[in-house]
Amino acid sequence: MKILVYMGHPAHFYLYKNSIINWRAKGHQVEILIKKKDILQLLLDNQGWEYRNILAEGRKGNKIGMALGVIKRALRLNQIVSTFKPEILTGTSVENSIIGPLRGIPVVNCNEDDASVVPLYAKLSYPGANVILNPFVCNSGKWDTKATKYPSYQELAYLHPNHFTADKSVVEAYGIDTTKPYFVMRFASLKAHHDDGIKGINTQVAQRLVDILSPHGQIYITSERELEPQFEPYRIRINPLDMHHVMAFASLYIGDSQTMAAEAGVLGTPFVRFNDFVGRIGYLRELEDDYELGYGIHASPLTEDSPIRRNDGSLQPSGTNALYSAVETLVAMPADERKALFAARREKMLSEKIDYAKYLTWFIENYPQSAKETKDNQQDEAFWQQFK
Repeated sequence: MKILVYMGHPAHFYLYKNSIINWRAKGHQVEILIKKKDILQLLLDNQGWEYRNILAEGRKGNKIGMALGVIKRALRLNQIVSTFKPEILTGTSVENSIIGPLRGIPVVNCNEDDASVVPLYAKLSYPGANVILNPFVCNSGKWDTKATKYPSYQELAYLHPNHFTADKSVVEAYGIDTTKPYFVMRFASLKAHHDDGIKGINTQVAQRLVDILSPHGQIYITSERELEPQFEPYRIRINPLDMHHVMAFASLYIGDSQTMAAEAGVLGTPFVRFNDFVGRIGYLRELEDDYELGYGIHASPLTEDSPIRRNDGSLQPSGTNALYSAVETLVAMPADERKALFAARREKMLSEKIDYAKYLTWFIENYPQSAKETKDNQQDEAFWQQFK
């Protein structure tokens, strides 16, 4: 089988990594396409995989630049499809959903953000997709009838215990003492098209968090954006392939990034997420509200007149005071008690979720029968057991 995987974000490398290994081990041909994005190229180079950068020159960040970028990538994707002749296209790209229908090639879109959070992306990508692979708790809006849903998260394609075991020696190679408490903070750039108007951790908030955490352990900051001089002493530069090991042994993760918060959650590391996406993304609501693996704090203050409700119906915590309170509560807990509590919560989550890499591998190589089987067995626990 010929499979074309189109990656548009570093998280997609991890999402597809184990499935690509599985497909190739079974003799399938896999072509990897990327568009220029952060550390994605570095991750693929470290893995030793060949790939094509479909728009190596990048694009301008304005709306005209975005539109021209889509057109250029679609034309180049069409050329690659003509020569590689894939039997299926998968990824999250808009271009898959343009070229797939034109060439009669099925498109499997993998996404775990609710359509209401990424409305432009949904409008451009979902109409041309044959299937949208979503977690059970994700809402794909008016395209939900196209969704094939599963009991897992994309982060469990690479951080499920079947695939990942945290290694202290990797962490200690960075001079981090794993026998003592340490905290990881992550500042996202919040510059994607769906981030417009979204608030996160600013300089004042970051300084207050440093003040709260400093008496309790070492602080390490990673950042997509330029750091202010006062935070440079806390900056740590970590090989992206090692980041999950560092996260796994941390006492706490704090950030305004969605993916890293979810990664912390599935690793059993307590997290505090602070931005205006809080309360709007189904899979993170489940991790925070139902499994209690972290705190979601809405950055802009909420009131009963403009509420966002948690899954239990209560008002979503919001504002900086709620953020500081959540962090203070977590760091005040005895370390052994906190570790045991979150480990137990993680085990409960894992007992109810599947290995998403195992499911994705099966789904793609057996499509379209796999889509029918999944829809016919959505509520059948025995069906999902094969992907544990």
